[in-house]
Amino acid sequence: MKKAALLIIDMQNDFVLEGKPLKVTGASAVIPKIQSVLAEFRKQNQPVFHILRVHRPDGSDVEIIRQELFRKQPFAVAGTHGAAVIDELAPREGEYVLTKTRMSAFIGTELDLMLRTLGVNTIVVCGIQTPNCIRTTVFDGIAYNYPVVLIGDATGAASGEVHLANIRDMQNIGVKIVKAGDVSGLLGSL
Repeated sequence: MKKAALLIIDMQNDFVLEGKPLKVTGASAVIPKIQSVLAEFRKQNQPVFHILRVHRPDGSDVEIIRQELFRKQPFAVAGTHGAAVIDELAPREGEYVLTKTRMSAFIGTELDLMLRTLGVNTIVVCGIQTPNCIRTTVFDGIAYNYPVVLIGDATGAASGEVHLANIRDMQNIGVKIVKAGDVSGLLGSL
């Protein structure tokens, strides 16, 4: 029997709310789509992972390409409101909150171990930002031999053009792209 897990990537206050340091332009628009996907996973009692980028206050765990930015304007600092999941997608009891310090949800985390322990053999991905954390998580999921489904309309980026280009690239390597409205049927077919 196949079992899917939902990975909601980086839907955190510092990346979604107006006026925050790294607000992704397309983040607000995908919230309702993610809510519907999340509701379906909850209804069908499938595992949900809220994947959060979280950094130490001193920035010692920030990747090299963002260290200068972090020094100027710290973001997603452990224990702050900015690092928390947005209220609209607040985790419920029994859902997993997994922190990462890199773009991929697999790098330096126990995600693969947890998925295998739970018997998950398909990952469903949504959140932000398509060319960075979404894409690296998707590619690493494939590297770990998980079939990956991307919810295209529940995934956002800084621009529509960049989002669509990355969706095409992921589709071209074999990622199944579906819409939020297709999730019920997708889960039913597993």
